[in-house]
Amino acid sequence: MSLSSLSDPDSPGAQRCPSVTDVPEEPKVCAVCGDRATGYHFHVMSCEGCKGFFRRSILKAVHFTCPFTRSCPITKAKRRQCQACRLQKCLDVGMRKDMIMSEEAVGRRRALRLQRRLARAQRGGLTEEQQELISILIAARKRTFDSSFSQFQHYRPAVRLCIPDLHTQSPPGPSAPLAPQLNCLDEDVLPDVFSVLLYIAHNCTFMIQQVIKFAKEIPAFRGLPIDDQISLLKGATLGICQIQSNTVFNEETNAWECGQHCFTIEDGALAGFQQIYLEPLLKFHVSLKKLRLHEAEYVLLLAMLLFSPDHASVTQRDFIDQLQEKVALTLKSYIDHQHPMPEGRFLYAKLLLLLTELQTLKVENTRQILHIQQLSSMTPLLSEIVS
Repeated sequence: MSLSSLSDPDSPGAQRCPSVTDVPEEPKVCAVCGDRATGYHFHVMSCEGCKGFFRRSILKAVHFTCPFTRSCPITKAKRRQCQACRLQKCLDVGMRKDMIMSEEAVGRRRALRLQRRLARAQRGGLTEEQQELISILIAARKRTFDSSFSQFQHYRPAVRLCIPDLHTQSPPGPSAPLAPQLNCLDEDVLPDVFSVLLYIAHNCTFMIQQVIKFAKEIPAFRGLPIDDQISLLKGATLGICQIQSNTVFNEETNAWECGQHCFTIEDGALAGFQQIYLEPLLKFHVSLKKLRLHEAEYVLLLAMLLFSPDHASVTQRDFIDQLQEKVALTLKSYIDHQHPMPEGRFLYAKLLLLLTELQTLKVENTRQILHIQQLSSMTPLLSEIVS
């Protein structure tokens, strides 16, 4: 008798003996739509998609209406066609509303779990996994972010937004060309409104394209479903652009130096942005710049914004939550290692506070972009991000 015959009930001489392996396992199939289930959610074996749909529907108290006879088939392929019947089936198979945690409770649980892991983390060093994560993020940023904005030449800059100052230069050498210095215009000399709108729209588009390329350089991001990639990018891109632009922010002149052009709060006001957004924006960039962050800390902030499980419509919420937690732990460990006391005192807490402020800024930024005439429609990519 061979080893194979022991597992083959049809082979001659094989004797079938009952064992615990003969007990059929419970099929891990979503009771709502039949997709692959990931476990019990709200008292029912279900997939991540139906879990998220049920949670969002109950928390938002949405009232769905079936356009047919309230008997639509709910399958993996058709579950999005009728939300009313999908929600009703969630209830019919036993999903319980009382087991849904509020957004505040979920946030508290996540913060407590992160706090416990931070308490267990060793101070004074980074693990190999954390070092690899930082290396991947830095390499991704270097390949995608052009701080000199050399590729921005084909975009139309704002007319007379910045002029070269040729009078403060020392005479060049025989072979050295004259290098003009950036010198922003006086307050009483401003470019025309339409030109500023074009400049802002094209600048935003340029940075959004860089954010998309940056995300695609990260293996964990590429491994997500395409719908989740889109949801994460739509939710995080404007915030990531602000962190990126902080690296070219000059706190002495309060201007963003984008290669040979500079951009100021006054230009934003001329374009139609209101002070309720511009004043907190300037305060945010000044505060972030004063922290003197290392490149590793900047890229970890970018990743924390990108891998946010709170973005709408993501299906792999738990996996994305774990990714963000891993990034946050790496940032904390890096700060502990690279900023010893008293330099690093409260630095991590300050960064978390600034990220909270950034979320408020993002909401106001989106609202004003949508209300400024012509701005959101000037480039399709910008329009898609803020839609």
